[in-house]
Amino acid sequence: MSTTTHSWRFFVAGGVNQVRLETADDLRFLPTLDPKLWTALSCPVAGHAMDARTMALVDADSDGRVRVPEILGAVAHVVATIRDPAAILTNPKTLSLAALRDDTPQGRVVRSAAETLLRARGATEPLALRLEDVADLAEAFAQMPLNGDGVVHAGATDDPGLKCVIGEIIAAVGGVPDRSGAPGVSATEVDAFFEVCAGHSAWLATGSADPATLFPLGDRTDAALAAYQAVAPKVEDFFARCRLASFDVRLLEGLEAGGVPSDPALIGADCAPFAGLPLATVAPGAALALGAGLNPAWRDRMAAFVGAAVVPLQGSVPELTGEAWGRIVGKFAAPLAWRSTQGGAAVASLGGARVAELLASDLRSRLLALIAADEARRPEAEAVVEVERTVRYFLQLGRLLRNFVNFSDFYGRREPAIFQAGTAFFDQRSCELTVRVADEGRHGAMATAAGAFLAYLDCVRPVDGARMTVCVAVTDGDSANLIVGMNGLFYDRAGRDYDARITRIVDHPISLRQAFWAPYTRFVRTVEDLVARRAAAAEAGSSSMVAGAAEATANADHAPAPASKPMDIGTVAAIGVAVGGISAAIGALLQAFFGLGVWMPVGVLALMLLISGPSVLIAALKLRRRSVGPLLDADGWAVNAHARINLPFGRSLTSLAALPPGSSRDLHDPFAPRPPRWPYVVAAVVIVIAAVLTLLIVSGHAGFLVR
Repeated sequence: MSTTTHSWRFFVAGGVNQVRLETADDLRFLPTLDPKLWTALSCPVAGHAMDARTMALVDADSDGRVRVPEILGAVAHVVATIRDPAAILTNPKTLSLAALRDDTPQGRVVRSAAETLLRARGATEPLALRLEDVADLAEAFAQMPLNGDGVVHAGATDDPGLKCVIGEIIAAVGGVPDRSGAPGVSATEVDAFFEVCAGHSAWLATGSADPATLFPLGDRTDAALAAYQAVAPKVEDFFARCRLASFDVRLLEGLEAGGVPSDPALIGADCAPFAGLPLATVAPGAALALGAGLNPAWRDRMAAFVGAAVVPLQGSVPELTGEAWGRIVGKFAAPLAWRSTQGGAAVASLGGARVAELLASDLRSRLLALIAADEARRPEAEAVVEVERTVRYFLQLGRLLRNFVNFSDFYGRREPAIFQAGTAFFDQRSCELTVRVADEGRHGAMATAAGAFLAYLDCVRPVDGARMTVCVAVTDGDSANLIVGMNGLFYDRAGRDYDARITRIVDHPISLRQAFWAPYTRFVRTVEDLVARRAAAAEAGSSSMVAGAAEATANADHAPAPASKPMDIGTVAAIGVAVGGISAAIGALLQAFFGLGVWMPVGVLALMLLISGPSVLIAALKLRRRSVGPLLDADGWAVNAHARINLPFGRSLTSLAALPPGSSRDLHDPFAPRPPRWPYVVAAVVIVIAAVLTLLIVSGHAGFLVR
């Protein structure tokens, strides 16, 4: 697509060319802007400071992410409904009806619906909509009995007949959720339900052709069939075993295979462990006893079968022969075959009488009429959604554009970017570049590429137990006192305060000042560690020596007198050589230093640069790569640019403690330790010697030092 139809203006921030959004044409031609020039390509719907409902409206496919096409769709809606689309870039607080277009179909629909809404609420001129006017508009409309979605639920009518049939439809063929969330039915479910009823009625009609065969026990046939089907396989198994035993009695051992639990306590009252054994004792040509002798695990089911089927068909008999069982099977064969072809099984539980009543009534037409009345309100429902969409886009879309198409909110510092979660306070500083974190481990693995010093805070709000994890970028000061476990305070975007504790640190350079003094800091810490170790070793040795001396004193009357040992002449010589070498080295250093003459201060600076230069160079290279992109990518964004955080910008994101302007300070600390005087004396002597030597060098009378 051509990009020459509009002259774009860009600004540079974070080392990135970012497009300016200032005019209505900037929004109209936004689809022609190459996406490679957008600062972001997608972002999550949740987890930032944008209104959740607005983001849900922008997220057209409801996949939880907002992408470039969805941003363009939202902008197109604004262009089609707002007279001056550039007004969304000015942080408006209300949407005046005069700002709505009446020269486009979409604008006219929104304007008409908005005016109706305001008039219904008693609004007077000038007519304007605020965010709170539409905050619950869609929800309120959804809770109305007829809400324009073509679905009705039991609460949509006062007619008890319709209420009942809606419940029966949902139970039989299922339902669909109404806009309010309640289970309901649409015309599709109504038609399907009555078709199932018609199928069931037709099936019942085939049974009336031969009731004597299909209902051998009349109204009790269904109960008898259920009892029969519960035991039929087991009874058939018994008679099959008996027939095989008649064939060969030697098969009895195999036919009666089974086991008895070794522990009688495991049998239980229902005798379930015996359920796999034969129904009764197997013998050639045996009849099935219906009283004593039955497998106890089947006693209850057999009793139900005898009462429902055997007694009505065979009378009260003590046992059931194979021939009698065959007659019972024959009686139930036709009813079972007919039921296997049952139509409309989903409504069988309603009973034939209720199905016939439903088919003969006008409930279907009345229910479809109610659904049609609901459907007739669809344009009104859509208009309500469009009013809400228009108001939310007008009031909030500009902010999203300033954090998606460009990062002008972030780099402009007029208001926090939507991804900034709040402000963290710890170690006499406040940090504003904070993002919410769902998975600290996953976030930290990727966010380290940002090149910034990161501190992960576990934030807990004691009042209500609210909890969250935030990642804080420390972009000024130093990290000397920052340790895992340090406590602080965090304020979210709503001003709510949380107790915060550092749980993880990703160490990167913070500033060039810290890098310059880092070698000296490490040297001091190394010396402190060495002194501490030597002191500990000396203390241990001293304790051992004292203990030895005490033991020697206690045993002095028994110990032999120590023999005196003269000092080894080699040791004395070694000490002399060492002292001479050290003196020569110090002399060489002094000779080289004082040989600089008036350039001695330059030499001091050169020495300091030699020590601190590599650290500063490495830190500068790392700070040059410091970027907010990986920090947001780890949070689910797709940042399309290496949005850098340079030193000046970093100092604006992290504020160090400073006295307010006009403050006074009393430097007298009553509890400060009294400073020793000897450092001043030494410093004065060194200064005097340096001054004398400098004068001698300048006047040419210090040749002996060079020699």
